[in-house]
Amino acid sequence: MQKRITKNLTLKILAFLIAVFLWLIVVNIDDPVDDKTFSNIPVQVTHEEVITDNNNTYQIVDNTQEVNVTVTAQRSVLDKIKAEDIQATADMKELTLRTQVPIEITIKGYAGKYEKATANPRNLQIQIDEEAKNNFPITPTTTGTVRGGYEVGALKAVPEKVTLRGPKRIINSIAKVTAEADVSGLSEDETVEAKLVLYDANNNVIDQTLLANNLGKEGVSVEVELLQVKSVPIEVDTSDVSAAEGYKLGKITVEPQEVEITGDKTTLAGVSKISIPASALQLDNLTQKTDKTIDISSYIPSGVSLTEQNANKVVVSIPVQLPGAKTFEVSTNSIVVNNIAEGLSISYGSTVDLEIQIKGPGDALNLFSPAKKVSIDLKKYTNAGTYTVPVSVELPDGCSLVNNVSVEIILEKTKQNDKTQNENSSSEGQTKEDEKKTDTIR
Repeated sequence: MQKRITKNLTLKILAFLIAVFLWLIVVNIDDPVDDKTFSNIPVQVTHEEVITDNNNTYQIVDNTQEVNVTVTAQRSVLDKIKAEDIQATADMKELTLRTQVPIEITIKGYAGKYEKATANPRNLQIQIDEEAKNNFPITPTTTGTVRGGYEVGALKAVPEKVTLRGPKRIINSIAKVTAEADVSGLSEDETVEAKLVLYDANNNVIDQTLLANNLGKEGVSVEVELLQVKSVPIEVDTSDVSAAEGYKLGKITVEPQEVEITGDKTTLAGVSKISIPASALQLDNLTQKTDKTIDISSYIPSGVSLTEQNANKVVVSIPVQLPGAKTFEVSTNSIVVNNIAEGLSISYGSTVDLEIQIKGPGDALNLFSPAKKVSIDLKKYTNAGTYTVPVSVELPDGCSLVNNVSVEIILEKTKQNDKTQNENSSSEGQTKEDEKKTDTIR
């Protein structure tokens, strides 16, 4: 029996090995080992107290908070594994160089059933910062537009302060904390949910991802008070305005004729006009049209205000006429300009219209038109600058100007002239350079 077993032993062992080899080939053909990559697997951080207990905080950098995991296993196993079965863990106890934490991969329910599982990247990259905490006042602000006829009044943030905690470098960069409330379409007082926004010294918005606050679930809101808006006329007491002997006043006007004011409903109901007293307009012996600018801020009734702060000035226009004379308004655009120097351009600053008074026979005045008959001569004004220039008027026979007329002009060099001068300078420079070269050759 023993001889039968040991007979041809070498051949029997060889046959056994061949059989095992063939079996492995068949198995791998039917269920081969393969790789499969699972993307965007979140990394779970453990033992954070290693950092936080030392009054520090950390930030995950280089987008390593999610990794790709490659699993090597038989195909039958790979087909069953799902992304949610894979756990990527970074244990802060394994922190090295204060910047890297190795990422370990485990697959729930498949222990020992796969060959290996590796993360890419292999390490969680972090930045450790000293932690800080500070209290900041909240400034309420609004976005959007309230309903017509209303204006945003007083604002109050709720709460008025916030405690922020996070990396010291971020806390120290905070210059302003605001609560932004959208008041679009608002028509009554209301408390509006707001968004907390942080700004640095350059008014750039600060990312709050790494910061914690004490606002809780309620967050921040803004109490918004709405004020009504009302347009009221401006009345001027002109009792202290008089013309010189032989002259008479025309119709005195004010521009703008009305302004918008705002306030609570009860107070607005009692305001019907803005009155400018006579003491603000004490002018006598006037011989020509006079404009008077008046600041109406001190004449606004208590409890209301202008909707626009820069709308506090009005212009009172007082036309003055000589009997037997007629006033003509001439646009500066229609003034004929003679003898303007080459390379200069002209403008009139804030002057829009000239007032010209002409006396003479009624028939002649009624037929007279100043079109193309009003001019200035700039022969004497050859340099850039601001000048007051006399105005000439071509008058009909028997007529004369009541007063001499002048206009302020601004002369400036044209861009083309500057370019020509630069070219001339370059040409002169080149000529001198050529002369130097000639002298050198000589």
